[in-house]
Amino acid sequence: MSVPTATPSEPTPGHPGPVRARTSGSAVVVIGVIAVAFAVAACVMPKTSPRSGGSPATPVVDVAKAEPVVQTASHIVVYQLLGQNARNLTYVAGGADLEQLAAVTVPWSVTITHTGPAGEAAFSSLAAQNAGPGTLTCRILVDGGLVAEKSVSGPGRQLSCTA
Repeated sequence: MSVPTATPSEPTPGHPGPVRARTSGSAVVVIGVIAVAFAVAACVMPKTSPRSGGSPATPVVDVAKAEPVVQTASHIVVYQLLGQNARNLTYVAGGADLEQLAAVTVPWSVTITHTGPAGEAAFSSLAAQNAGPGTLTCRILVDGGLVAEKSVSGPGRQLSCTA
């Protein structure tokens, strides 16, 4: 079996025949320079982001997340005991700590400043036991306004005010 081989055809009148390109050394250099220029341009030009509609991509910057700012508010809390004598006194002091006193002479009061997140209610409480005859009254004032009041009569009676 033989394989046909192509033979160059002879030029026909009006048709010059096959065109053979001649290349010189300077043409190869020019083509090489153009190829290098395209390669450099591809590396230097900013990439486009498909999300931004073809505009240059924004570089990603690692930014630490800031903690949310919590606004605080301060309130003046006044605890009061009115009457004769009281014992086993307990109240919520600053920082939500409990303060306890075995016995106090009435009238008695203490003022604390409660600071906490703005808009959040602060718990206030005063509890005591009547140490003698008569009436014992507890009061809690916040920023000058009365928020709780309670009274008991008779020795040994317990009372508490909460707000």
